[in-house]
Amino acid sequence: MNSRLLADAVLVLHGLFILFVLSGGLLVFRWPRLAWLHLPAVAWGAWVAWAGWICPLTPLENQLRRAAGQAGYQGGFIEHYLVAVIYPEGLTRELQISFGIVVAALNFVAYALMLQRRRAAKARRLPPD
Repeated sequence: MNSRLLADAVLVLHGLFILFVLSGGLLVFRWPRLAWLHLPAVAWGAWVAWAGWICPLTPLENQLRRAAGQAGYQGGFIEHYLVAVIYPEGLTRELQISFGIVVAALNFVAYALMLQRRRAAKARRLPPD
């Protein structure tokens, strides 16, 4: 298979993973069992941001791009693809930590609302004393 096509597939997968980390809590409202997949993804996404790591998908994409004769890039996925759109000045350590906090907070709120909704539904099903 073409290395460029594989690099593009990794890029799409990486973007979808980030989207899942950010908004997967909303999917859990509809499919609560998805939490077993989403919570570890949130933990990983937040930890990578807080620790200042680069996701392993980034070096994989770069390796595939170089194998296809394309130039790789420095830094991580967010810096290369998203920061130019969202934060043109560049990604600082403080922004990276903020991304991790936003990921955790968004999902905390989504899960708190889901649990509140489930408790309310369970309370409605209980027989009166």
